[in-house]
Amino acid sequence: MLAAPNIHTLPTARPPVEPPQDHLRLAALHRYNVLDTPTCLDFTFLTELAAKVCGVPYSFISLVDAERVWVKSYTGLALESLPRDQCYCSLAVLGEAATDIADLTLDPRTAAMPLTVDAPFMRMYSSVALTSSDGYPIGTLCVMDTKPGTLDDEQRRMLSRLSRQVMALIELRANEKALQSSMRELELLATTDDLTGLHNRRSLLQRLKFETARAKRFRSPLSAVMIDLDHFKRINDGHGHIVGDQVLASVGRLLRDSVRVIDVAGRYGGEELCVILPNTPIEGALKFAETLRAKLEALTHHDGARVLTVTASMGAAAFDHMDIADGDALLREADAAMYRAKHAGRNCVER
Repeated sequence: MLAAPNIHTLPTARPPVEPPQDHLRLAALHRYNVLDTPTCLDFTFLTELAAKVCGVPYSFISLVDAERVWVKSYTGLALESLPRDQCYCSLAVLGEAATDIADLTLDPRTAAMPLTVDAPFMRMYSSVALTSSDGYPIGTLCVMDTKPGTLDDEQRRMLSRLSRQVMALIELRANEKALQSSMRELELLATTDDLTGLHNRRSLLQRLKFETARAKRFRSPLSAVMIDLDHFKRINDGHGHIVGDQVLASVGRLLRDSVRVIDVAGRYGGEELCVILPNTPIEGALKFAETLRAKLEALTHHDGARVLTVTASMGAAAFDHMDIADGDALLREADAAMYRAKHAGRNCVER
């Protein structure tokens, strides 16, 4: 459909013939992840330059999808997309590197197309295919006019050179996205414990440094809860490490679902977990820990037909900005409280 301000009702036109193995061409197009992305000044500049160099009022960067031609950028006429069988640029995927039509009304492929028979009544069309790195035409850089005519040799050369710049920009944007995705994946691998999906110890301690610095600066409350799964060695010894890993994974999911966005939950080591609670005084930490303890006690695990339950001993501590005024002191106090919970009979919370 046409985007504002130029909106037209488009009649049906005779579709161009699909090329063989169009699915491979579409796969090449979709690898670039460019469809339906926001317009940007770099692409707009290239369409403006193409129109100026060729001495015409209209220019488009178009990508030919399965059922539509989507316009990445335009000059002169605000197009968003057209059905594939109603767009001149569909001709580009039929194998010709360039398409030149001096009068669209005289070519049987284009005479009945909407932009020919309706305003703005296009007459001249010239395009160069945008070719993927593996040789498939994925779209065009094209120019149009409402007067019949052709490009001269120099204009044709310039349009071809500009089309290579368009394709280089598409490649660059795709590579940038792939790099960003890889960096996010690497960051996730570097900060996440594979088994539980929680922060690993290194990431947990880094986040603790950040939160302690913020708590000091703003004199805000900060708490930590240390969690130790009771008699976890019995599960590994009695049911095997695979079942033990399954229990840890389930506990990790429960913990991820139980914390706020601002909280930091991590695997401190073995079956010992830790939650950092920013902007939370000791009363809030104790309430959180008690709720979590009850959830863990109610959580069931399975070894075949056998049902297992696991409890946890928890210790909570909070910044007092005096004796407990850094991350190490906070974890020591929470760890000491956790051991008091173990000595008090386990499956309880201490401070």
